[in-house]
Amino acid sequence: MSAFGRRPGPLRTLLLHPSGGGLGQYMAVISHLSRRGPVHGIRAAGLQPGETPDDSVEAMLQRYLPLLRTLPGPPDLLLGWSLGGVLAWELAVALDATGHRPAVVMVDSFAEPWSACHTSADELLGRILSQSSSPEPGAKERLARTATAHLKASAEHHASRHYDGPVLLMPCAGSEREDQVAAWARRSPRLVTRDLPCGHFDVFQPGHHRLMTHHLDAFLSERPREGRPSGGSRLPAVAGRHG
Repeated sequence: MSAFGRRPGPLRTLLLHPSGGGLGQYMAVISHLSRRGPVHGIRAAGLQPGETPDDSVEAMLQRYLPLLRTLPGPPDLLLGWSLGGVLAWELAVALDATGHRPAVVMVDSFAEPWSACHTSADELLGRILSQSSSPEPGAKERLARTATAHLKASAEHHASRHYDGPVLLMPCAGSEREDQVAAWARRSPRLVTRDLPCGHFDVFQPGHHRLMTHHLDAFLSERPREGRPSGGSRLPAVAGRHG
């Protein structure tokens, strides 16, 4: 019996990038989930020289959906923080149309256009840039351009109206929490909500990420896997790819 549901075999996980496009924040989550099976990730276009970032969720989906066909099998779990959770939701909706229904985990993601509890775009951009320490020439400028495009996408996107698969939302403390949860509850008949008593940019700090992985483990233990069973050996933790 697998740790997620009643079917044997590893759990295939796909991580989706937050605003800014990188996957570095997920390192502790990758280590945790890799015990269950292969973990892959999709980073955003725009972080490497010559790349142009996408400034809408729809454009990101058009870029990322073909990448799913390059994986050894369809993901059983889609997980993302912030914009990454919205991307996880939308990819799950698209996969459901093909007959595969993965679980979705969203860490403080919003179904409706949001402003991170009324934080200005400039302040949000500053918080994203503060997380980067790359010495590569031009890296910070590319990150700023990519993050700006992603903040525009988040400010305009309305999530798809319905998904029947298992969904875990981990909202952070804040004035928008009630509306945030209600918006996802209208879309997800199987929504599970588990709170994180911290701010949006604090979720991967040691004390908070332990609670996050606790919530994640409980969700995976309780929810039956609905996608096709998948075999194969463990693969490298992250395949940071884009089209």
